[in-house]
This record gives sequence, C-alpha cells and structure tokens, in this order.
Amino acid sequence: MFIALCTLVFIHFCALITPGPDFFLVSQTAISRSRKQSMFVVMGITVGVMFWAFLALMGLNIIFEKMAWLKHVMLIVGGIYLCWLGFQLLKSAFSKKIATEVHTFELPQSNLRFFLKGFLTNLSNPKAVIYFGSVFSLFLANPDLDGVHSLLFIIVSVETVIWFGFVAFVFSLPRCKAAYQNSAKWIDGISGGIFSLFGAYLISSK
Repeated sequence: MFIALCTLVFIHFCALITPGPDFFLVSQTAISRSRKQSMFVVMGITVGVMFWAFLALMGLNIIFEKMAWLKHVMLIVGGIYLCWLGFQLLKSAFSKKIATEVHTFELPQSNLRFFLKGFLTNLSNPKAVIYFGSVFSLFLANPDLDGVHSLLFIIVSVETVIWFGFVAFVFSLPRCKAAYQNSAKWIDGISGGIFSLFGAYLISSK
C-alpha cells in the first residue's frame, strides 16, 4: 500500500507541474494582481480537483465509458470558457490604455469571483478530465488501496494546494511584478494566446 500511495503522490505531482490552464491562471493572477487574490484562485482550483476526485471515487471512468458523449460535451463547454478567458487577456493586451495601466487584465475585484474563476478553469481543464477519468481511476481499482480512498482524496487535495500555493508565492514576488509591469502587453498577449489555443483545441477535439 505504501508503494502505491507514493506512486500516486509522484504521478499527481507530475500532472500538477505540467503547464496547463490552472498554472497560467494562477501565475497570471499572482503577477498582475496580488498574492491574496491568487490564493483565492488556488482555493477554487483545489475545490475543482476535489470535485473531480469525488467523481472518480463515484466511478467517473465508468460514466465516461457508458456516456462517451458527456465527456465530449464537457470538453466543448470547457473550451468555450477557456476561449473567453483568452479573449479577455488578448483584449487587454491590445488595449490602447496598456501603457498607462498596470493592472491590464481586468479580473473581478471580489475574492469570490477569483475563487469561481479558479474553480471554473479547473472544471474546464482538459488535463483534469483525462487524468481523473483514467489515470486516477486506475489507482482506485488497485485492491491494495480499497480501504484508503479517503486518504487518496486528501493526498491529491493537499498536494494541489501546496503546488499552486508555491506558484502563487513565486509569481507574486516584487521582482516578478516589476518584470510584469515592464512587459505587461506581451505577457497578457502570450497568456491570452495560450488560453485561446487550449480552448480551440478542446472545441475541435472529437
């Protein structure tokens, strides 16, 4: 059981550190806003991960096998949301006010809105759909882990908070913020392009 748990910790960490919509949203919020607001994004992402983990415990892989169309619909809806985020960033990057405004990405001011943005971004994250619908579900099928499913739930949740909390801390450092102020237009433009590409890929996937 110990080896299986260690394997899960390692695989989940590899899934977390692979750049995706969650990473770009946390880093973008931390560098353009504040550490506090980026942590609300992290909290939203973590709740999203907990939601996916719960579905996996309830048999997410079986649901996708029986209802393949549902997975496709979820990817399309997620793609539309990511395209919307990308559009907001690109609009900010090409705004005529870019040279005079430090906070170019007009994120909502409410902490709840930051939380919801993180939550919805994770729900629309293709990595989450694939990971919890396949890889994570394989661990649940391991007989050695039958009695510790609640522990698996805790592990992926805590690991998610630690990693993205670290990302938020690093990108909210004064040096990173200073670099953002000097290159805000390019950073927002590249980030917007990445979100848009993620979204377009999901919408066009079959």
